[in-house]
Amino acid sequence: MNRLAEESSPYLQQHKDNPVDWYPWGDEAFARAKAEDKPILLSVGYAACHWCHVMAHESFEDEATAAVMNDLFVNVKVDREERPDVDAIYMEAVQALSGHGGWPMTVFLTPDGRPYFGGTYYPKTPRHGLPSFTEVCQAMAHVWDERRDDAVQQADELTAALGRASQITASGGPLPGPELLAAGRDTLRARFDNAWGGFGPAPKFPQPDLIELLLRAHARDGSDDTLALATFTLDAMAAGGIYDHLGGGFARYSTDVEWLVPHFEKMLTDQALLVAEYLHAWQVTGEDRYRQVLSETVDYVRRDLRHPDGGFYSSEDADSEGVEGKFYVWSEAELRGLLGDRADEAIAWWGVTPAGNFEGKNILRRPLGGELARPPAVEEARRALFQARTARVRPGLDDKVLTEWNGLFLAALAQAGAALGRADWLDDARAGAEFLLANLRRPDGRWLRAWQGGRPGRHLGFAADYAAVVDAFTRLGEATGEARWTAEARTAADAMLELFWDDGAGGLFTNGADAEALITRSKDLIDNAVPSANANAALALLRLGALVGEGYYTQRGEDILALLAGLVTQHPTAFSRTVAAVDLSTAGVTEVAIVGDLPDLVRAVQARYLPNAVLAWGQPYPSPLFEDRKDGLAYVCRDYACQVPVADVGSLLAQLGG
Repeated sequence: MNRLAEESSPYLQQHKDNPVDWYPWGDEAFARAKAEDKPILLSVGYAACHWCHVMAHESFEDEATAAVMNDLFVNVKVDREERPDVDAIYMEAVQALSGHGGWPMTVFLTPDGRPYFGGTYYPKTPRHGLPSFTEVCQAMAHVWDERRDDAVQQADELTAALGRASQITASGGPLPGPELLAAGRDTLRARFDNAWGGFGPAPKFPQPDLIELLLRAHARDGSDDTLALATFTLDAMAAGGIYDHLGGGFARYSTDVEWLVPHFEKMLTDQALLVAEYLHAWQVTGEDRYRQVLSETVDYVRRDLRHPDGGFYSSEDADSEGVEGKFYVWSEAELRGLLGDRADEAIAWWGVTPAGNFEGKNILRRPLGGELARPPAVEEARRALFQARTARVRPGLDDKVLTEWNGLFLAALAQAGAALGRADWLDDARAGAEFLLANLRRPDGRWLRAWQGGRPGRHLGFAADYAAVVDAFTRLGEATGEARWTAEARTAADAMLELFWDDGAGGLFTNGADAEALITRSKDLIDNAVPSANANAALALLRLGALVGEGYYTQRGEDILALLAGLVTQHPTAFSRTVAAVDLSTAGVTEVAIVGDLPDLVRAVQARYLPNAVLAWGQPYPSPLFEDRKDGLAYVCRDYACQVPVADVGSLLAQLGG
């Protein structure tokens, strides 16, 4: 075993038996590199990454390749999910060098951590225009030994460029208004795939925050065409092979335009963000198919990704028994053997054929535009196939609990549980929040990034962790009416602004003031697979500020938006969560306070899509929303003015817009 045997990350544990002399990221590796004047080979990946496994099997498990690596470099392995800060810095460098990025990521560093060359996957032998991994290793070692000045100059230039994103400043102009949503909508309309939904060519990612942008735009413009861009995409994904028709939940992305063939890994983040969008689509349209998909997705997470004590695991792998997708695909003969006389209807429902649609097997799918609600015979077949599938070897589970990812899911679960009246979902949301407080917050109040196997990891939480926790606790307070969650949101927000705030330019640094120094102190600004830390924080702070009447939170949220105003105006779809926060800020928060025991009024508000509203009810907490308010009445306020208090659902909904 190498040094990774002592690490908590399941991804790093996958590499503990490699013949490569791996180090985890840390002082020990850098000290050795400096002492021996060797460059560092940095390899970054994650547990559910298919091509990370391929490169591991081809190269890192190979004795000859490992011997080359051990001779030429100090080798460092990083789990990008545990260290998004390290991943983001060096991914930016790789993208600058090659024009693209991805995982596995391979970067060659000077002994003090500055990158001088990098790429992604390299094969064991040359193919498809790529050099072999050992050829790249030998070339980069040669550059270090024989062309040191060139390597250092490249490292200097790259490192200088890496710091630029954190140096942007607010333009000083006003925030964009409703035209920002319209610009984002128009960009998405131009990129829309009219045949299959989604935005752009393959590979296709779900991009939930782009769907949220469209739903917000529809709430503004009332256009059926705007709504159709969102619902058609949601329908196409739920019909495609990217959706698990037997067990619920979504794969990471589709390799084709039809949403048919996924990379089969399932990530907690995708479930969290897509649950929110199918919920919002149900709230807007009332269509049961969206409720079905969000319910089945929540059921998948609660069944397969939930720790018994309440936290939620990170992901499931694409591979089982060394074969991508093996757990999920079927032959027609298998269905006939398992279902007997019931097979014909199931085969027709999911488009199963003798030839298959994926390497001789069938990924289950529905035709686009076909009904998603299963008739009784097909539902019976689904249950039988799901039960039969439990006997298969499951894909690998990454059972670490990440603070940020759990916050994202808890925020969605709390909203969905409240909207659908699911007390069991709210119980799980509470349990998840309690798990985070008990296991990922130190006694001194400092949040950590990860927990696994009964112990917290050694990495401090990042701005993204704090932002997600603030949003999750705020949403849980609104969902349950329990004042403690709003108080916990305030505590987390205070700590976030103390640890991460940039007193010079504004916005949040990725790393806290108490964290180790990297080659640059970056800021997470652009929305990718998850919302950026700054965008999620801005939205959470604006909502929290409205709930508790604390102008400090509101001001900090607006400061983040001022910092990003120029960028978001130029590229609204790259800053989709920021667009949502701008929409909230410029529209003005609708504050709803329901005082006393009025469950019908609470449920009426929770069941509606009100993206720019906050809800205070249940246990009072320090807030103007509860001050001088009479029991038995609901109050709706906007722009520092309140409407007439009401006591019935119809009057309340009329004040909220219908």
